[in-house]
Amino acid sequence: MLKRRILVVDDESDITTALQIGLEARSLEVGAYNDPELVLSNFRPGLYDLVLVDVMMPKVDSFELYERIKKVNPDVKVCFLTDSEMYYEKIGGAKYYTLNKEMFLLKPISTRSKKENKQQDKLHLIGNRGIK
Repeated sequence: MLKRRILVVDDESDITTALQIGLEARSLEVGAYNDPELVLSNFRPGLYDLVLVDVMMPKVDSFELYERIKKVNPDVKVCFLTDSEMYYEKIGGAKYYTLNKEMFLLKPISTRSKKENKQQDKLHLIGNRGIK
């Protein structure tokens, strides 16, 4: 079975590194770029199954990057990373009405499974009980 390939584009290297480590731990192949212009010069059809794009980046507007990626590969799925729930309503939804709310992922993103998140929450609660 072929591994799924994900491209992560964020101008903050700590975010791309953290996502890359977490996704690779889930047996996914990950490409990571901190410069959207490099993405545009290296992106090829069929190379990635999913592209995660930070909404706020210098140099290239994330929605322009989205359009240019879709011109190269109309079948690739694209999601936007944002630290604001309001971004879709204020800018994304108004500027690009074809985008839907499910395409926006709120940072920080967990690469753990729901089961692992529940276990971590339990450990956190247990740990806090001992602190007064």
